[in-house]
Amino acid sequence: MTDTTETATELTDLASRFPLLHAPQHWAWGGYDAQFSVELPPDELITNIHVVGFSGDRVVLCRDARDHWFLPGGTREAGESVESCLARELREEAGARLTGPPVWIGAHRCVTDNPVPYRPWQPHPEKAWLWGWAEVDVDSEPTNPEDGEEVVEVRAVDPEEAGRLLVHARERWWAELVQLAVESHARR
Repeated sequence: MTDTTETATELTDLASRFPLLHAPQHWAWGGYDAQFSVELPPDELITNIHVVGFSGDRVVLCRDARDHWFLPGGTREAGESVESCLARELREEAGARLTGPPVWIGAHRCVTDNPVPYRPWQPHPEKAWLWGWAEVDVDSEPTNPEDGEEVVEVRAVDPEEAGRLLVHARERWWAELVQLAVESHARR
């Protein structure tokens, strides 16, 4: 089998094991049509970075004042590198720091029907949300900047519980994203 055929077979296998994650999606809150792929986008399209943060074999989640659980991460600032954004967002939302390099597992490529970008410096109408995992240490309280979510709790839970908390009142693909990260993490 050629490398191209092996890669196509691996991608088909991933899509069949994680069908909700790989299905075309519409994110009504932002007017985005999104499609997940393990093929990473070019840096200039990446506007948002999120990680499944592992503390041992547990997943670090954040809960905001609306009782909404989420993975730490967020929007890249103008001129900010992916790595700097990730470090900043981990500190702001989870009171955490990286203890090893992030491993990128995929991205949602998005196209919006909004007439203007979310932030003036962002690409438009196409952009990408980068997903990965990393080893982290929760060593302080979230900094909760004024322009961010108000995080009221940070908790490390087993991956199955993380999936349940993330899909509460949301799309079920979140649990598949955690499982993909768990599988990738186990191979390291």
